[in-house]
Amino acid sequence: MRTVKTTAAAVTVALAAGVASVAAGRYASGAALTASPGRPLPTEPRLTVHATAAGQITLTRDLASLRPGTYGLAGDGSHAVVGPVLAAAKHSADTVVRRLERVTHGTLDPGDSVWLTPNVYVGDPAAALGLEHADVDVPGELGSLPAWFVPGSRGTWVIAVHGLGTTREHAMNLMGFLSGRHFPVLALSYRGDLGAPRPPDGLGHLGETEWRDLDAAMRYAVRYGARQLVLLGWSTGATMALRAAQHSGLRDRVSGLVLDSPVLSWEATLRALAAARHTPGPLLPLAVRAAQGRTGLHAGRGTGTGAPDRPPVPTLIFHGPDDEVAPWSLSRRLAAAHPDLVSLHTVRRAPHAAMWNADPEGYEEALRRFVTPLM
Repeated sequence: MRTVKTTAAAVTVALAAGVASVAAGRYASGAALTASPGRPLPTEPRLTVHATAAGQITLTRDLASLRPGTYGLAGDGSHAVVGPVLAAAKHSADTVVRRLERVTHGTLDPGDSVWLTPNVYVGDPAAALGLEHADVDVPGELGSLPAWFVPGSRGTWVIAVHGLGTTREHAMNLMGFLSGRHFPVLALSYRGDLGAPRPPDGLGHLGETEWRDLDAAMRYAVRYGARQLVLLGWSTGATMALRAAQHSGLRDRVSGLVLDSPVLSWEATLRALAAARHTPGPLLPLAVRAAQGRTGLHAGRGTGTGAPDRPPVPTLIFHGPDDEVAPWSLSRRLAAAHPDLVSLHTVRRAPHAAMWNADPEGYEEALRRFVTPLM
């Protein structure tokens, strides 16, 4: 009788542990699949404002605050733009001083919690950049998708799609460059964004279903005069661009792809996001399986096993080894497998989807060389 009771207790404990593990895996998958647009990814550390002075801001010393380049600095109710590290400025051992370009809105006070963001501009193209634009609604399969349209004289339109943790404001980093070359630009909000329809299951699918909203934007562009399309995407927006170029009924209109920090493996990215939220390592496989079950994502698609899918058109990838969300190795593999179609511009010391921020001049020169034949 004692043996039976002991066995039953062991089985109960094992079942309870199994149920707890499954629940934890589901929780981890949900946390990774519900990244809020405009909020920092879990890989992005919070920094503390220590002091501000004329044209300077002192932040917590961290690998993030030491990054080269220009970034947005976001807080709860505030946004500013910071430039390079001012190495000669007076600072303590645990702080770093960066150039404070401007405070867009709100205030920055000592003790405030802030984070770096790729979004240098906020508002809309007119307010932020002085660019003429129209607020348009793109008819999507789930409802109207808000978008900005910046007119241009060329027949090739650029459709820009943001990714994880950002909004369509991210596209404004490149709007001045593209508008200066007379490209019409359509910057899209898609399912799950503020003002756009909510996904039926309430979850993000890391670009695997969202690409159909990009397909809707392609149809809108062609309807209003686009002869050719360049699809420009960051993060999961890059995934959307790849899927649309492969599967859209208008894929023959796509003349080029520009992919910044592309999510080429949803499993690797989901693991990275779950791990950044302190999910224990043994639970990460459960998080992946839970995500697959909840979203219908296809296991094995784009996981990096074997040669990546061949892009159907000339493709420029911006990516770097410091991306903690989407593995740079997969971009390298894609470029190596298809050197006739894919060019990789490597950017170091840049976080996910912030390749432009780390080196705006180098980024725009590589982009200029790529898009010039597509004009």
